Amino acid sequence: MRYLKAGELLAAAVCLGLIVAQVWLDLKLPGYMYEVTTLVQTPGSTMGEIWANGGYMLLCALGSLASSVMVGFVVAMIGSSFARRVRSMLFAKVESFSLEEMGRFSTPSLITRSTNDVTQVQMFIVMGMQMMVKAPITAVWAVTKIAGKGFEWTLVTGVGVLLVLAMVSLLMVFVIPKFRMMQTLTDNITRVARENLTGLRVVRAYNAEGYQSAKFEAANAELTDTHLYTNRAMAIMMPFMTLIMSGLSIAIYWVGAYLVDAAGMAPNAAGTPERLAVFSNMVVFSNYAIQVIMSFMMISIVFVMLPRAGVAARRINEVLGTEPSIVGGGAETGLAGSEGEVEFRDVSFRYPESADYALENVSFKVRKGETAAIIGSTGSGKTTLVSLIPRFRDATEGTVLVGGVDVREYRHESLLNAIGYVPQRSVLFTGTVGSNVGYGDNGRGAFSAEAIAAASETAQCAEFVMRMDGGLDAAIAQGGTNVSGGQKQRISIARAVCREPEVLVFDDSFSALDFRTDKELRGALREKLPGTTRIVVAQRIGTIMDSDVIVVLEEGRVVGIGRHGDLLRDCLVYREIAESQLSEGELAS
Repeated sequence: MRYLKAGELLAAAVCLGLIVAQVWLDLKLPGYMYEVTTLVQTPGSTMGEIWANGGYMLLCALGSLASSVMVGFVVAMIGSSFARRVRSMLFAKVESFSLEEMGRFSTPSLITRSTNDVTQVQMFIVMGMQMMVKAPITAVWAVTKIAGKGFEWTLVTGVGVLLVLAMVSLLMVFVIPKFRMMQTLTDNITRVARENLTGLRVVRAYNAEGYQSAKFEAANAELTDTHLYTNRAMAIMMPFMTLIMSGLSIAIYWVGAYLVDAAGMAPNAAGTPERLAVFSNMVVFSNYAIQVIMSFMMISIVFVMLPRAGVAARRINEVLGTEPSIVGGGAETGLAGSEGEVEFRDVSFRYPESADYALENVSFKVRKGETAAIIGSTGSGKTTLVSLIPRFRDATEGTVLVGGVDVREYRHESLLNAIGYVPQRSVLFTGTVGSNVGYGDNGRGAFSAEAIAAASETAQCAEFVMRMDGGLDAAIAQGGTNVSGGQKQRISIARAVCREPEVLVFDDSFSALDFRTDKELRGALREKLPGTTRIVVAQRIGTIMDSDVIVVLEEGRVVGIGRHGDLLRDCLVYREIAESQLSEGELAS
């Protein structure tokens, strides 16, 4: 609730005033009913007096209705604006997370927290703000109204309240733990559904639809059973509450019948016959008693809603309260003359909760305009190494420098603007080819058409783009499902090239390209971006043979640094990789 704005708190205060007015008007009705009942049975009463009190009753009812409608509008406005702001805060916070925080929460959980959990809190604000305020005020006010009007009736009402409290207590014991489970189960079903949708090609290729369906059914059944359990418990509550209210009315009239029968016709202190006064009190007491029971019923509904909303709020606060582990400094540019220079100084890295280092004592330097290649066996730490340059993760030990400055000293936005990153798994966004290539301008898509076309030409995707319907304006489906893997990679490379960065990082980004396109692309990069430093993670020797420096990794350690010919002669690991891919003639050349 600390995220409520001043305007929303003011609106909540207005709500409080309207609710108090509504309760006051509701509790005025039985008083006028008492007057009408007395007038009807008192000789000499006039119709004018009866109509006047009836008119007051109608005005109270209409005023209560108007207050209720206004409260509904105000709390709906508060709940909607609050939910919108919290969703935006969650989205902004998640965008600031590093890979470490993303791994801690998991993507399905973050999706659920940003949607379902926010909705739970919003519903509680809308419903709870009315019930939590109205119910206690009504209960206390109604009790003060009936105090002293009859010990027997008070005792009957007290028994009814105790029954309601006993019912609520049982619900809290048996149902609240299930409510707490629901959000975790919702996470689980989101995870299974997301895995199935993102991995649909693999599922189809291996005829695993049955296996995936079984996984989903298991998660779905667990969530459904929990929902059924809570809904059945709630279904029991409402008839039970109705039974208590009906039973209380019967008990009040039953006791009232004996009291009326026992009362005489002698006038009381107010001059009203005793029997008539008792009868009128019975009618009024019955209305007030129902108000008390209704108040406790509203409180019980709030207590049922509170646990699930509380769990959702705690999960939201976990995200909003998490500080990103990677925080930028204040540097804007590198040292003069060192722009684009990349250096690793005794860098070691260990994943959280891992005993072993993924990288250990890595040191090398790439000068401006050079091409550096990272090669090694699967799991040797190539992707981990290049992820330290844009600070997707921070080195556990040692220093990574870009432009002569420790990457941790850069303002994060400034560092990322100096780097063009092409991930191992190409990512395209819904839009057009042009909007995806122009996305490199911090997502604003403000690059000119000429710059986008030039980047597409450099990335060797101009040919197939021109064949698409609309060219650069051709539509790209969500995830780039309407283009091939190689086309996705080339569009991703064009996106990085378009921003003309100081450093280009290719994380195994040429793997889906044929040898001819691979060669033409590397040649175009050298020609069009001669001052840009290129760091290439690759598996193919043919892709990196002409690199200025090749770094060979083995189990996170550097086992060789040099050019192709030197490594063939001096590095056993590199020679084994080369011999597995190249013929003797190619090796000799």
